[in-house]
Amino acid sequence: MRDGASHRGCGILPGTMRAAAAAFLFFAVAAHAAPIGEDGARHLLNRTGFGATDAEVREFAPLEPAEAVDRLLAGTHAEASLAPPAFVDEAFVPFYKLRQMSPDDRREEQRKLVRQGVELRTWWLREMLTTSSPLTERMTLFWHGHFATSQRKVRLNQLMYRQNVLLRREALGSFATLLHEISKDPAMLVYLDNAGSRREAPNENFAREVMELFTLGEGHYGENDIKEAARAFTGWSLDRDTGRYVYRRAWHDDGEKTVLGRTGRFDGDDVLDVLLARPETAEFVAAKLWREFVSPAPDADEVKRWAAVFRDAHYEVKPLLRAMLTSDAFWAAENRGTLVKSPVDLVAGTMRAYGIRPMELRPAVLACAALGQNLFSPPNVKGWPGGDAWIDGATILGRKQFLERVFVGDEQKLALVYDATYQMK
Repeated sequence: MRDGASHRGCGILPGTMRAAAAAFLFFAVAAHAAPIGEDGARHLLNRTGFGATDAEVREFAPLEPAEAVDRLLAGTHAEASLAPPAFVDEAFVPFYKLRQMSPDDRREEQRKLVRQGVELRTWWLREMLTTSSPLTERMTLFWHGHFATSQRKVRLNQLMYRQNVLLRREALGSFATLLHEISKDPAMLVYLDNAGSRREAPNENFAREVMELFTLGEGHYGENDIKEAARAFTGWSLDRDTGRYVYRRAWHDDGEKTVLGRTGRFDGDDVLDVLLARPETAEFVAAKLWREFVSPAPDADEVKRWAAVFRDAHYEVKPLLRAMLTSDAFWAAENRGTLVKSPVDLVAGTMRAYGIRPMELRPAVLACAALGQNLFSPPNVKGWPGGDAWIDGATILGRKQFLERVFVGDEQKLALVYDATYQMK
């Protein structure tokens, strides 16, 4: 029996059958409660972080699955351990002032933005290497791909940094809080063109993506839902000098709207609550986390079970992750070695697992970008596609070359890392 199956109506089992059932249950529970061992520890830590170290593997190997997961979740935090680059607290040049500059000054400003962008990427990669909670950074990266924005369009590195802080703060906190706050996040307002959305001409970009990519998924809303929701998000803007969120009441359409069958004088927060009330939202996020941590093909019934846990927990992320990481699916042998490592996982995981801590991380940052994952710059609003899309004729050669550069002169380690880190996990 599994998942609450019963023998209701079958009567009392004969003694021999009861004994056999009890023995089966005892051994099943005992097997499930056995220590995860070194292989299990590597599986858990590599899936939820970046390159498990030998010390971490030894720490987790004696633990039972639930105990290991609880320790992992208890060790997370909501802030980075490293101080950010100094420029994040400096004033930036607003867009309108940039247009007023001379061509030479604009070019110099552009060079400065590029330097800051590399510095920001380097800071985050070093955090991944040195953090005491790789799961925190792994989930921050996951939400960065889910709520995708790009420095190429946002341009202001201070705004990208502030968004990164938000993603980390709620990485294992509340998805509902994250959804509400990311919708007012200045980088998101710029990226999806909502900063200038007014009642006379509502911009539909954010309203479309918040349904398709952030909550419901395709097929669970209509074009009229998008149009009505776009009206609700009018007036959500930002101060062009400080880059801070502002609500412009005069721009907001305060009329009655109908979204997904519900009617009211909705503002943006009301629409987000409508989306959170839909069961499809929890299922969409749970399925995406399955593809991130378990295998490329989610099991629909298990996803629904996880989604119910998620909703019952009022969209707190940790209960969802606990349900996922303690599930049979996560530990199943057939789901191991099925996920293609992302470039960041490959680069950061290799360096972290083998204790490589270079003073200069720019080459590693550039390697991630060359392999297809440029931090703070997903390719589009859908984020990085992941999976088999990470591998093509160019990137698979690039992965080989990266590993050869890291382990030049150490053929034994290179052979090991090809097996353990090259492609699958």
